[in-house]
Amino acid sequence: MASVFTMIMEGKIPGNFVWKDDKSVAILTIQPIRQGHVLVIPREEVDQWSDLPLELAAHLMQVSHNIANALKIAYPSTRVGLMIAGLEVPHTHIHLVPMDSMDDLSFAFAKPADGDVLKQTAEKIRGVLVEQGFSEAEH
Repeated sequence: MASVFTMIMEGKIPGNFVWKDDKSVAILTIQPIRQGHVLVIPREEVDQWSDLPLELAAHLMQVSHNIANALKIAYPSTRVGLMIAGLEVPHTHIHLVPMDSMDDLSFAFAKPADGDVLKQTAEKIRGVLVEQGFSEAEH
């Protein structure tokens, strides 16, 4: 059975995309810890990140790097945190979260986001990525 992320990539479930390429996508989570919380996901369904082919893992880190730099502009913060947790969906995904304290990485603060806010957040992040020359954000 396809993961929820695969269903989003296939358009069966709506998603707020900020990046699409042939190996990965990045979407906003529907339960962000903070505004700008992005998930970077391989198109290939691999449950645990340590089982990813190294080339794909490197690609995901490059995409995460690009998006993190855009997040610093779109949602200024002390840092952009990166986590690979992955218990809730058996499909590798990297969390990128603008953060000012360690509490900003706690899933205890995650809450459902308004759909319009998610759309505006995605537009803002995509806008910065496009300004930085990333055509993968144009869609």
